[in-house]
Amino acid sequence: MARPERKLVAVLAADVAGYSRLMGDDEAGTLFHLKALRAEVIDPKIAQFRGRLVGTAGDSLLIEFPSAVDALQFAVETQERIAARNADLPEDRRMAFRMGVNAGEVILDETTIYGDCVNVAARLEKVSEPGGVVIGRSVYDQVKGKIPYTLVDLGEHTMKNIAGPVRAYRVQTEERDDPPSASIASAEDLPLPFKPSVAVLPFTNMSVDPEQDYFSDGIAEDLITELSRSQSLFVIARNSSFAFKGQSVNITEVGRKLGVRYVVEGSVRKAAARVRITAQLIEAATGNHVWAERYDRDLDDLFAVQDEVTERIAWALVGKVGTAEIVRTRQTQTSLSAYDAFLRGLDAMHRFTEKDTVAAVEFLKLALGWEPDSARAHTCLADAYATLSAFRADEDMKALAMQSALRAIELGDASGLAEAVVAALHGWKGEFEAAETHGQRALAMGPTNPDVLVWVGYICLWNGHLTKAREIGERLRRLSPLEHREVHELLAFAYYLLGDYEVSLESFRRWDNNNYDRGFANLAACLGQLGRIDEAILAWNRCLERKPGFTLGDYKRGSPYRRQEDVEHWLDGLRKAGIAD
Repeated sequence: MARPERKLVAVLAADVAGYSRLMGDDEAGTLFHLKALRAEVIDPKIAQFRGRLVGTAGDSLLIEFPSAVDALQFAVETQERIAARNADLPEDRRMAFRMGVNAGEVILDETTIYGDCVNVAARLEKVSEPGGVVIGRSVYDQVKGKIPYTLVDLGEHTMKNIAGPVRAYRVQTEERDDPPSASIASAEDLPLPFKPSVAVLPFTNMSVDPEQDYFSDGIAEDLITELSRSQSLFVIARNSSFAFKGQSVNITEVGRKLGVRYVVEGSVRKAAARVRITAQLIEAATGNHVWAERYDRDLDDLFAVQDEVTERIAWALVGKVGTAEIVRTRQTQTSLSAYDAFLRGLDAMHRFTEKDTVAAVEFLKLALGWEPDSARAHTCLADAYATLSAFRADEDMKALAMQSALRAIELGDASGLAEAVVAALHGWKGEFEAAETHGQRALAMGPTNPDVLVWVGYICLWNGHLTKAREIGERLRRLSPLEHREVHELLAFAYYLLGDYEVSLESFRRWDNNNYDRGFANLAACLGQLGRIDEAILAWNRCLERKPGFTLGDYKRGSPYRRQEDVEHWLDGLRKAGIAD
């Protein structure tokens, strides 16, 4: 008898809440509504997140995904789309799905799948509220720290025909509507600052030796110092947050007393030559966990371990707080404040399309209309103008970028990003000495700022310092809790010019460019070097869709490289793909 084929997947089970009632009220209308949702929302989302529909029965769906993150993103975005469509319908005609997601090994049987993993997903779906998503512990372990959502622990559930209890988590994408308890407020509560605010509590020493407090305290103190370097955060000073040392604290109480939206807590356990450091970011008002991570290290060099872990935690926290703030701002229904407009500008920038970058410019200009002397808003506007100039090859945009960047520097920008934009603008003009000078200033001010590192990485690339550009890209990839598209763009270009075309192509794939014309041209060159001519022609055609009439002469004239050999390297790949002037 042949052994059954098995594989590891993420499984999503879904059904329509109250489907029998809907069918009883209007059978034809309900069926039409369900088919419309399938065709217009669900099926396109399945394709977007690389899913495969493996089972349908009436109103139920069973879908497999290659990763837990893909399954969870599908669930959240699909529920949001369905909720938006429901808003225009009478309440008794709205169709709301319940979704459960589990991960594990399944047995393949022609077109469907079987196993405990599937059964648990179906049970988790029953735990979900209409319009909600519930995940199992196996999914939680794979997605924590990788998604901008809160995962609310629902405890363990005993499920029919499942051996042992299953821990479930509700996926929360926005603040709950439940009003805070009236007893929380007090005359001593501090108002929240204008910027997102964070307090780092002293880390708990879990080691046997109480003398090791110095190490856990050192981690927390270094973290406060690193976070304080970020212009995007309001960070409570050590003396205030360390007042809670040795106490059993209530996070909500800490948030009220210190006047912060977020609290960081953690622990350190040293044993022999190993150390385990945990950290978590908590939203003070709700107690919801925004992010958590664990770091296991050898203690070959105590200070190096402390520096590395502190840097990685700080990097993750700044990103997670920023993401949480943007998600929160998306829910704002009132007129925008300067800060709301600023955050929406950042949100648009992160989508990295020409259209979204134009929107980012408008949001940031709106923010500056209220706060004309905001160094941070001027800095981000300079970044947006510089990015837009790359999309459009527009010298006027570069001039606006320089104007905004210099104004940000005049106003005291301490992030290093304004200096990095100035450096890039000089690099584009071939003024590499000035570019290096401003790039070094940017690195001195923002050594862990990802936007600074990306721009400086490109300056190194254009200047012919290819190994340095690759090192910056790899450092960004190592430090970042999420893989940033700009990092893979930089790595794709650097590895190409270093002659490692297979690795370059992998970075091109991870970049997933959908908008940048020269990016498609560079992908075509990489495929040309690998002899994948048909794919290279398709990539070149994508370039021509974005910029009709584009030629190798245009490519050469618009290249910012200092060394002619680097330009010729790209042109060589394009010619090998059969692309000629």
